[in-house]
Amino acid sequence: MNENYWAAVARMRLDVADLLAQLSPPEWDRPSLCAGWRVRDVAGHLSLVPTVTTWEMVRVAPAAGFNPHRINTLVAKRYGEQSAPEILSRIRQHAGERRTARILDERDSLFDVVVHSQDIAVPLGRVLDVPVWAARQGLDRVWEMGWPFRAPKRLAGLHLRATDTDWERGEGPCVEGAALPLLLLLTGRTEAALPGLTGGGVAHLRPA
Repeated sequence: MNENYWAAVARMRLDVADLLAQLSPPEWDRPSLCAGWRVRDVAGHLSLVPTVTTWEMVRVAPAAGFNPHRINTLVAKRYGEQSAPEILSRIRQHAGERRTARILDERDSLFDVVVHSQDIAVPLGRVLDVPVWAARQGLDRVWEMGWPFRAPKRLAGLHLRATDTDWERGEGPCVEGAALPLLLLLTGRTEAALPGLTGGGVAHLRPA
């Protein structure tokens, strides 16, 4: 990861903090796009990523049945229970950090904050802009990483094409749109992605 990558991570974290600072108390407790997470849980997750330790995650593993997703959820919700000012302070204070727990992957830092920014903004009817190149980097990373999104398998039989950058994958009926809604699609936020997608393959994304 180069300087541009980490500068984008820091900028996105600060942009999320600025958005969170505008929210009313009820909005903090609204459901996010991330299943089972409130807005405050997503914010808590973003506040912990730069400082969380492997031991902190391992410690909650028994309570989470040693399931990585449940571990992530438990830790996020614990940080999400902090006050809004505390969460905002943590995000801003550590926005420029370039590390995370050893069991996590620094290559996920950018797409993680990009996707979670939309987890917060979209259900609240807010807009948080994302640089096209940052969304495209997320597409590359999510497509190659497999678990937990398994995008190539889940979207097999479709031709995905970005309309605002040079990115396309797969074969079959076309699903096209800007990089950001495609990134939401790849990470399982299908309903949120659909308004930004067109093409014959979109019908294959909708429930029967």
